[in-house]
Amino acid sequence: MASYVAPGLRDKFESLSTELKDCILARNVKLNTLPDLIRVLEEIVREGEG
Repeated sequence: MASYVAPGLRDKFESLSTELKDCILARNVKLNTLPDLIRVLEEIVREGEG
């Protein structure tokens, strides 16, 4: 499965750093809404804390 970023979320996604975007896309996620993006970002933060 390839990652997907909904058109309405693309501006917010593109405002992130290249490293962070790559990390998100590597997770093969579907980002349809802002809460979807926030959830993935929270997962990345939790993993970084552990």
